[in-house]
Amino acid sequence: MFDIKENLKKLPDKPGVYLHRDKLGHVIYVGKAVSLKNRVRQYFQSQTNMPPKVRAMVEHIEEFEYITTDSEMEALILECNLIKKYMPKYNVLLRDDKTYPYIKVTTGEDFPRVIKTRRVIGDGSRYFGPYSDAGAVNEIIDLLNSVYLLKRCSAKSFPKDFRPCLNYHIEQCRGVCAGRVSKEEYGRQIEKVLSFLKGQNQEMIETLTERMRQESEALNFERAAEYRDKIEAVKAISEKQKVVLSSAGDMDLILSAKGTEGVYIVMFFVRGGKLCGRESYTMESEMSDDRKTIVSSFIKQHYRGDMLIPKEIALEEETEDMRLLSQWLSGLRGAQVRLFVPQKGDKHALMEMARRDVIEMMKVLDQRAASGRERSAEAARELEKIFGAAVAAAEEEQLRASEEKPEIRRPDAEKRPAGMWRIESYDISNTGGVDSVGVMVVFENGKPDRQSYRKFRIRTTDGPDDYAGMQEVIYRRFRRAQKGDPGFRRRPDLLFIDGGKGHVNAVEEVLSAMGEHIVTAGMVKDDRHRTRGLIVNGREVVLKEHPALFRYVTSIQDEVHRFAIDYHRGIRSKNMSRSVLDEIPGIGEQRKKALLAAFGSIGAIREADVQRLTEVEGMNRKAAEAVYLYFRKEKENPAPADPAQS
Repeated sequence: MFDIKENLKKLPDKPGVYLHRDKLGHVIYVGKAVSLKNRVRQYFQSQTNMPPKVRAMVEHIEEFEYITTDSEMEALILECNLIKKYMPKYNVLLRDDKTYPYIKVTTGEDFPRVIKTRRVIGDGSRYFGPYSDAGAVNEIIDLLNSVYLLKRCSAKSFPKDFRPCLNYHIEQCRGVCAGRVSKEEYGRQIEKVLSFLKGQNQEMIETLTERMRQESEALNFERAAEYRDKIEAVKAISEKQKVVLSSAGDMDLILSAKGTEGVYIVMFFVRGGKLCGRESYTMESEMSDDRKTIVSSFIKQHYRGDMLIPKEIALEEETEDMRLLSQWLSGLRGAQVRLFVPQKGDKHALMEMARRDVIEMMKVLDQRAASGRERSAEAARELEKIFGAAVAAAEEEQLRASEEKPEIRRPDAEKRPAGMWRIESYDISNTGGVDSVGVMVVFENGKPDRQSYRKFRIRTTDGPDDYAGMQEVIYRRFRRAQKGDPGFRRRPDLLFIDGGKGHVNAVEEVLSAMGEHIVTAGMVKDDRHRTRGLIVNGREVVLKEHPALFRYVTSIQDEVHRFAIDYHRGIRSKNMSRSVLDEIPGIGEQRKKALLAAFGSIGAIREADVQRLTEVEGMNRKAAEAVYLYFRKEKENPAPADPAQS
């Protein structure tokens, strides 16, 4: 039994992070302190002046733990990481899990490309964004590629006799791979691209206008019309960027807002001195939380090391830990980050404009939140109608079974509102049974809980057997729970399986054998591969008759399918990138790509002589001989025959 009074006496007078836990062992709050001894004790003294939220939290604290650090900065970093890991109930939480797109110019390559990305890494490329509209990003990239005829393939080097792709033949690429353009000439086009992305569009408009005039004089009116449309597209895109600062720079503006339906953060992105986007985020916070706490919590959870962090972040008012946050962000960025409150000049004017805009946004944000809450409530009511009795019966069965087998008890069996259950959804993905994987996604209270997503490599199944693959995933998931694995400790109220009756029967067979009593339903699709219904107790519930539930189940099915496809694609790409060439000493990734590009297949490489191998770009005599000798030994010492085939 944890004795709070005795453990309070043991607290050190050092900086660190403390974690409060409830009776189920869940982390319900994470905080940092300059002095753990002074800060943690405050929670267990007089509650007279405590905010209602803090008093409610203290009533649920059954134990606490702490981690000492050498400095307040280390405590801040650890606090950020632990909040993202545990998502504690009483912390102010950032619930939006959005990743906004950037435009990336791969300036580290000899012949750069212009592509969309959602990750910013230190690879020598130039990044522009973030953009709130992914469609606008695609539009800009297509425009730049078509106007300047840029390279679109990912290849970085091209051996002799390399064949140009279709883009070259339809005059959508300058033919870098065929040596049709020099590095210098191509570089001049990239400079024009960079100028446009910085907001300087006049040169592109002049270029397109001249091309339109030439085509018109040559009576090529269709081509002239194409250039006219591109000019209009340039102007339309440019109008989305409003000049707001007299001096170019990158800056984020962060404002908090409290509406009738929730607490929000509104963030404005300024890049190159131009306002290029605005996004809103929903914060899980009490209305009594002050703005400084909300903004500070947002900053800690929003910014990461793989993001493009600007050199300035403007706030409405100073926070208590602004200096510390500035140091932390500077460490993430690798350069100075200034947090400040604009007092005068164009930055102050911009903040005032943003504040007025946020006031106008509040009605929309509240309406959106209210609509989302109503949709979730309606879906919960429909779930309760369909599954309520079955879920209640399953809980009773689980309680009885846990008396005999304690390892299958539900340690987190707090009573959730009817229908607002924890739902786990599963899907299997493979290509003809190869590289088979399974995934688990989790929805709770109508929203995805991405911290609880899990991935599985299928180990026991050969070939495209989805039933056996699903059984393996379900077994491993609940076996981990029964062994006390904290990553699988929380059990679901419902299982949604991507599939029909066969998938449901396969899962229920495993659950029954393991003593697990959980209601299971299958998500079936129509002929167009769209969500159609739920298989419940062997019969299908047609979801078109339940609109709110239809949207909810569709979002779950789309999410589990996306997660499975992404995981499988990553595994497949990794495996496809490996070949027998990886086993040859001296043949690295670049030489492997050059050999495959030059010969087209492993078979052709196997038959090539040393001289032909040496002619491949990047290959020398020693490397060519290594490849040649490797395949000669392979011919002389073939793999032994499988006895089962003899």
